[in-house]
Amino acid sequence: MGKNTVGRGHDSRRSRLLAGVLALGAAATVAACSSSPSSSAVGSPSSAAGSSSSASVAASVTISEKTIPGVGTVLVNERGQTLYLLTSEKGGKEITCTQANGCTKVWPETLLTSGMTAAKAGSGVQPSLLGTVKDASGSLEVTYNGWPLYTFSGDSGPDMANGEGITSFGGTWYVLNASGSPVTSSQSTSGSSSSSGGNGY
Repeated sequence: MGKNTVGRGHDSRRSRLLAGVLALGAAATVAACSSSPSSSAVGSPSSAAGSSSSASVAASVTISEKTIPGVGTVLVNERGQTLYLLTSEKGGKEITCTQANGCTKVWPETLLTSGMTAAKAGSGVQPSLLGTVKDASGSLEVTYNGWPLYTFSGDSGPDMANGEGITSFGGTWYVLNASGSPVTSSQSTSGSSSSSGGNGY
């Protein structure tokens, strides 16, 4: 009888130990599960950045002027990428290039990052012409002389203006000069007409 009692006591201790280990494991699982939203929250900025891969976003947005082959001295961003306007968005009153219609995948917006209130005026740019407008998602898009600014996915780097003169998304895309006017020279337009056909936008 004594042996059986000791055995039962042993078993009961082992059961309690096993229960404790299981409880600890369950607690760890719950903690891991509850931490997954926070880890996805931590990951959300990168996923937000991924969704704004359709936007030209930088820690600091600076608009400058630069001479680009084929179009002359025009506006560029801090990476040296050529900036464009869409004629249907005159004055920034109606944004027709949106993520919903697929436009910003081809023509990324120039957006201010969180906490920024304005773009910086670089060389040759008039600070008084810089402004912002809210896009369809409520983000602040940089404007110049009232024109919302975009880059073009067909420009693989700086010193390119392959988007010049392309007609799509309800208007025509042109580069801008430092006075805030579209550059529509025949040389630029004729030079880009073949690229617009080739890009199929």
